[in-house]
Amino acid sequence: MEIQALYYTLALVLILVGLAGVVLPALPGLPLVFAGMVLAAWAGDFQRIGGAVLAVLGVLTLLSVAVDFLASVAGARRVGASGKALLGAAVGTVVGLFFGLIGLFAGPFVGALAGELWHGRQLGQATRVGLGTWIGIVIGVVLKLGLAFAMLGLFVLAWFL
Repeated sequence: MEIQALYYTLALVLILVGLAGVVLPALPGLPLVFAGMVLAAWAGDFQRIGGAVLAVLGVLTLLSVAVDFLASVAGARRVGASGKALLGAAVGTVVGLFFGLIGLFAGPFVGALAGELWHGRQLGQATRVGLGTWIGIVIGVVLKLGLAFAMLGLFVLAWFL
């Protein structure tokens, strides 16, 4: 197998794993997508994908990291989440990975709820915080999916033009 084909294959794997990471919180989704795109550009000696396109893709990647952080924190802070709720949501997200799709959805909520209960809040307030945190995470995933498709669209357009 030609070495360039190996690079393109690795780039595709990085992009696909990165796309999974947009939804799976344990993986750095769009940074992996960006790394795959940079590898593909490099493998083609930057003939199809140049510096300007890579710069835009890099900015979109940085934007995705900011969106990921801000959406989660904004959702939690809006409902008065404590630091323990944020820690609980993070732990719940990681633990949820082991329980499939249901765990991915329920983990952050259950973790934030547990964190608020640990903080000494009443069940009603803790539930509201858990829901607010979960909604923030979902909004973040939706926004990151939009950025992922924008990045893929720009990359494909630049590749074929």
